[in-house]
Amino acid sequence: MEKRWVVKDLANEEITKKLSESLNIDKVQANLLVQRGVKTFVEAKDFFRPSLDSLHDPFLIKDMDKAVERIDQAVKAGERIMVYGDYDVDGTTAVALTYAFLRDFYDKIDFYIPDRYKEGYGISLEGIDVAEKNNIKLIIALDCGIKAIKQVNYAAEKGIDFIICDHHRPGDDLPNAVAVVDPKREDCTYPFKELSGCGLGFKLAQAYYQKKRLPFEDLTKFLDLVAVSIAADIVPITGENRILAFYGLERLNLHPRAGFESILFYSNIIRKGQTCEKSVFTREINIGDAVFLIGPRINAAGRIESGNAAVELLLCERMGETHLLSQNINNNNTERRSLDTEITRQALEMIDTNPVLQNSKSTVLYNSEWHKGVIGIVASRLTEHYYRPTVILTESNGVITGSARSVKDFDVYDAIDACSDYLDHFGGHKYAAGLSLKPENLEAFQKAFEETVASTITDKMLIPEIEIDAELKLSQITPKFFRILRQFAPHGPGNMSPVFLTRGVIDKNTARVVGQKHLKVTVSHPDEPGVSFSGIAFQQGHHYDAVVWGKYFDIVYQIEENEWNGTRNLQLNIKDIKTYLK
Repeated sequence: MEKRWVVKDLANEEITKKLSESLNIDKVQANLLVQRGVKTFVEAKDFFRPSLDSLHDPFLIKDMDKAVERIDQAVKAGERIMVYGDYDVDGTTAVALTYAFLRDFYDKIDFYIPDRYKEGYGISLEGIDVAEKNNIKLIIALDCGIKAIKQVNYAAEKGIDFIICDHHRPGDDLPNAVAVVDPKREDCTYPFKELSGCGLGFKLAQAYYQKKRLPFEDLTKFLDLVAVSIAADIVPITGENRILAFYGLERLNLHPRAGFESILFYSNIIRKGQTCEKSVFTREINIGDAVFLIGPRINAAGRIESGNAAVELLLCERMGETHLLSQNINNNNTERRSLDTEITRQALEMIDTNPVLQNSKSTVLYNSEWHKGVIGIVASRLTEHYYRPTVILTESNGVITGSARSVKDFDVYDAIDACSDYLDHFGGHKYAAGLSLKPENLEAFQKAFEETVASTITDKMLIPEIEIDAELKLSQITPKFFRILRQFAPHGPGNMSPVFLTRGVIDKNTARVVGQKHLKVTVSHPDEPGVSFSGIAFQQGHHYDAVVWGKYFDIVYQIEENEWNGTRNLQLNIKDIKTYLK
């Protein structure tokens, strides 16, 4: 698929020059900082050296004082508390964190993860019934609940109070809970709006510790959970999230909880010994590992069996037991991969054999036999393939449920909201959402969604975009340049790994296709004959003929370090290639 290359405008020249001189860094790197909102020496110091002291006061979040007061009241009265959360990575890490923080000083607590297939997303009436049977008087809901008006009222009738800690967009009305802790409330003035669900759980713990004058340092053991949630939930890694992710990754590398260590073991990343100076694993764990190795395995528990298994793993402190739990979760992940591969194949076939679907501005597909646990993944895969807003639907217990994914700059939540007359429930974010509806409303929803998307999306949005931070000469890629570039991590939305453009390179007669579809090259530039770098272009083997016949080409790429047989070299991870005759 053809991609649009968009080179960002250069930042203010005077600010960039001053920052370059004050930090003694390359002007390109100073430009990268200014693009990310870092304009002064002090701001750069905070960016490169995040501090936990810079976290905001948790009591600035609306209703946080009420939440802490109600928890304190429950503890003093000896009431049973249930920690309730969603079955995905953000929900299970949030439950594990909140349950563990409470368990440190209180033992009358339970946790509850709803069954994806019997209860569905969010707070369920079944879960409240379980709470009643277990004499629960307070439910703390994490990563869900902001629209659970009926459920909170149902609980109140049974004498059960609710604290809602959610980071999703509220509806027009808020649940009648004791506290509704959500930075996205219109009346909440908290300075940072993009916390993950687990991050919000951390702020709740921080507030409780602050009120009780307990040492904040005792909470840092939970930061690995927060980092994994930030990565897996794809929230912006800016502001507080950057601080929490930075220290969470440090915790994950130096003092990993047993559950994460065993997950990484099954990902072939092995611990190499105790040390306080470097990673305890065979390589440093980064945000990408949380997204692609840890996250899918935690998610697989809720997709295939039960999210309870993920929470149990994250709470377990004995390596022998975690290996047994991780092995089961790893098996779930293997089954999940098989399911999503087959369903993706079926979904692509449905589009390829239907001209109407091929020419639509959106994709809305339904099959009652598709596995509910993987439809979100399938939606993501189809969005990548056809690059348009996508909704994948299946049936569970007589109700159609689905997951939606979107493309850059298009708000799929708003599009679904415009079709809400046909829905029973929906919720989510700009780029990902969930929904449910009655079977008799399916056709009307499909039509309404396509009409909504077609009338609001632009042709430009339907072409995948590669945003380029700066043009670069190959000679500018030096060990010092890379050392500074590494300090831009952790990367994610709002602070993506920098992408560079170099024009007019050639291959040094090394081009070859590896793994049947990936292109390996060694690039140089005619004006810089003594400089060359190896590069890997995943899924771009189709450029082989053009490259090998000596054509000039432009490349967009990220710079990374490749280790092979104990030797480390800089390598270009090539994102796209455009070839031409000069």
